[in-house]
Amino acid sequence: MSNNIYEDNEKNLQQAAETIKNGGLVAFPTDTVYGLGANVYDGKAVASIFEAKGRPTFDPLISHIAEIDFLKEYAATDDRVMDLAKHFWPGPLTFVLKRKDNISSLDLVCSGLPNIAVRMPNHQLALRLIKAAGVPIAAPSANRFKCISPTTAQHVQESLGDKVDMILDGGPCKIGVETTIIDLTTPHMVMLRAGGLSKEELEDYTGEKVYISHGDPNKPSAPGQLLKHYAPRMPMRINVSEGDVKEDEFFIGFGKVKKANLNLSPSGDLNEAATNLFAYMREAETHQEYKGIAMSPIPQTGLGLAINDRICRASYQE
Repeated sequence: MSNNIYEDNEKNLQQAAETIKNGGLVAFPTDTVYGLGANVYDGKAVASIFEAKGRPTFDPLISHIAEIDFLKEYAATDDRVMDLAKHFWPGPLTFVLKRKDNISSLDLVCSGLPNIAVRMPNHQLALRLIKAAGVPIAAPSANRFKCISPTTAQHVQESLGDKVDMILDGGPCKIGVETTIIDLTTPHMVMLRAGGLSKEELEDYTGEKVYISHGDPNKPSAPGQLLKHYAPRMPMRINVSEGDVKEDEFFIGFGKVKKANLNLSPSGDLNEAATNLFAYMREAETHQEYKGIAMSPIPQTGLGLAINDRICRASYQE
């Protein structure tokens, strides 16, 4: 397997932009996780994302843009949408909006749905790439379907290898879990996926109640709604107290536990835990002397909602 990781410099950025323009795949860092990007208007390139990941085409992708004002050209907006965009973007928040028109090249990105998912990442390398490419970039997480999401360039290399034309190395991702996804096509704000922006932050800013929908795993309306996702190579149990860990389990702790193999955050900081989550799950699955992974309980507040969403799907037994 060749090394296709490229450092962050202007030459490599321009090469990556040309790769996107010419229908290739470029993995790039965002504030949340690394994305596997293609020109959103190039149906063949978008199809190659699904092929590289082994992802079913009924699972829609997120489009990444670099300028808030472009959103009006791309999707149906109103004052509420633009106010949220100006407050929370760039950042770990994805909007599900009505498609503005029936551009056929967007059908695959949207999995044939009438809505489109859009975000503006808070990462300078990602924003520079989108601007240099001159098109929105469709990008799910840059890993094999249902496997652990990547938070470093090396994670992408290990998961997808030569299936990616270029991997731009922007260092470790700051947040570590995917975006929060909200449906803005309805009068009430509905959270379709918990993520890097908490429900409480949305409610505090808008003064509205945010409703939660887990969607239909057989007909996803947004990414991250499948029952099994983000999964390591070995069985995983969650909400395991320190005294209930089995001898053959790698224990990922949280808070003041004493015997964890790794601790997401000894101080109980949910932001730190989110940042470490996927990297620690990846580390755990490399320890073949263990037969499974056990994880401490995580509070269901703030970023804990996103962490629990990920580990519930990671531990789901099909």
